[in-house]
Amino acid sequence: MTPQITIRNATLADLNSIIKLDSVGTEEEKPAYWSGVFDRYLEDGRNERIFLVAEIGGEAVGFIVGEVRAWEFGSPPCGWVFALGVSLKMREMSIGQLLFKELCHRLKQAGITSVRTMIDRGNKLVLSFFRSQGLRTGPYIELEKQLD
Repeated sequence: MTPQITIRNATLADLNSIIKLDSVGTEEEKPAYWSGVFDRYLEDGRNERIFLVAEIGGEAVGFIVGEVRAWEFGSPPCGWVFALGVSLKMREMSIGQLLFKELCHRLKQAGITSVRTMIDRGNKLVLSFFRSQGLRTGPYIELEKQLD
């Protein structure tokens, strides 16, 4: 029997679970970073910021964070996904897909017609996931310079 997966808005009570889920694969916890994300995404009440949690039986097993971004170098408003994590033991249960689908649904309700993200080209797992969700190379090119 497949367990019931619930997708809901993140709450402050999810902070420690998100820190642990985010550290999967990196072995690095970032509590200060995630505290800041929770401050910005939960406490300011802005509708263009979306922070969702997937849970099974009251346990957080995945999350996705995104927002509406607009007008960077003339681009029209779009959805932007900047964080996604799923428990290793739950990776083949379509949790990431459910989270992404709900985020896209909310963006569409807000009048947004496209969604973007940025991925390290060496991260084949995440790249494959987003490609399986229909994302392709977009019209913008990321540029970078190392600062000495």
